[in-house]
Formats: sequence, C-alpha cells, structure tokens
Amino acid sequence: TAIIYYGVEPFAHSQMHPHVAPADFAFKDLGHTDKVGDPVKGKELVSSNCTACHGLQVEGFPSPMPNADAAMAYGVVPPDLSTAGALYDVNYLAGFIKEPTKAAHLQHKFDDTKPYPMPNYNWMSEQEIADMVAYLESIAPKTVSDKEVFKDACGRCHSMNYDKVSALTTPEQLNAYMGAPAPDLSIMIRAKSYEYLETFINEPQKLLEGTSMPRVGLTEKAQTQVIAYMEKTGDRKKAEREDLGYKLVGFMALFTLLAYLWKVKIWREVE
Repeated sequence: TAIIYYGVEPFAHSQMHPHVAPADFAFKDLGHTDKVGDPVKGKELVSSNCTACHGLQVEGFPSPMPNADAAMAYGVVPPDLSTAGALYDVNYLAGFIKEPTKAAHLQHKFDDTKPYPMPNYNWMSEQEIADMVAYLESIAPKTVSDKEVFKDACGRCHSMNYDKVSALTTPEQLNAYMGAPAPDLSIMIRAKSYEYLETFINEPQKLLEGTSMPRVGLTEKAQTQVIAYMEKTGDRKKAEREDLGYKLVGFMALFTLLAYLWKVKIWREVE
C-alpha cells in the first residue's frame, strides 16, 4: 500500500496533471508600453471605434443592438465596457485592442477564412491605444462585486444556474461560434480544484490545448473574485463541511484514546 500510494500515485498524477508554469498576471508575452494615456483623447477614440458594437452603460450608452441580434451578427454578444478598466490587466487590454486573437490566444480558431468578430487595431499608435485604455480605467467603478465580475467577465458565454445567472449568448449560438457550447459553471468549483481554475482562467491553453475558451486577461484581483463567486455559489457548505471535519477528527482522536485506555484496563485484569 505504501509503495502504491507514495510511488505509483504521484507518478500517475504527474501524467494526468502535468506541471505547467504558474499563472502570469503580467501577460509578459504581450510586451509592455510605458506610454501614459490621456483619458480625454481616449474617450474620443473609444466613441469612434468601439461603440458601434459595445455598450458603455456607465456613460449612458446601452448596447447598440439586442443580445439576440448581436449574437447573430458576431457569434457572441459583445461585452459592455463599463467595467473593463477595473477587470482586465492594462497590458492585456492594450494587447487585445491591438490584436485580439493574439492576446486571447485564439489563433487556432480564427484566421482569414474565419475572422475574429473584433478587428485588429494594430494600425493605431501605441499612444492612441494607451489613451483608450486610460479612458476605460477612468470610467470603471472603484469596486465591483464578485457576482458582477463573474457576469461581466464570464457571463457572455457561461451560465450559473445555481444563482439564476444565464449566459447572454445561447448555447446554439455558442456552438456555431466556438464549435461547442460553454458549460454551466455552477459546480465547476467542485469538479476542478482552486489551483486548476487559477491556472485555467488565466491561460486555458496550458491545461486544455486547442480549447475554444480565450485567455480572458483578468487581473489577479478580478480572477480571485470570479473563483470566490464560483465557490460561494457551487460550494456553499464548504465552511460548514470543513468545521464539521475538524470536529470529526477530534471525535475520532478522543475515542481512539478512550479505546486504547479501555484495552489497557481489560488486559491488565486478564494478566
């Protein structure tokens, strides 16, 4: 038993769950710009380049078309950008505006024959992109609840049926767009470990090469909020279960001691 547990099991685990690099919340592969953005100029650029597809509820601009029509036109409902500056890493945002498929690591899904719904803005200067990012940061709320982070970051594709949160894009539309419907995430925290989700959300290709899920680009704080919401929704009894576990271990330890003392007493009398 010891040989199997300490020898075979770790080897099997290493084959089924190979080691991968830890989550990279700096998105170093996208490079880094030292340009300081101007939110005023960024507002003009976002208004002229983004609002044809994206809403800006925080600025009083709703989505330009209903979700069903947007999903029909683009394959997936484009996100409202109100919280983008708070949820996504600055380097990722800049890289995504410049080349979406490269930033999202979806080159294997989209090409010239099947273009990504959002075009490249690599014709823009680094300063202009920095201005757009600065504007998105300036309008973003200072605090966003765990549930809102999940809805804004994941809710276009994923549902959370345990909390009555439905994906903005229907499974049929997602199947046509991505080649597979996105799973409901209600019990994903129970199906996968916290460590798995931390790596997978940050970079899906590390753990599931060829997956249609994009690299989302969340900051470490925003990703922690997403996983916290998944845990609160899908594993609400965790704290109670862990508390009971400690009590059970204590109970077993106590009665092990009592059983041992009883055994000593009985054998002393026999002797």
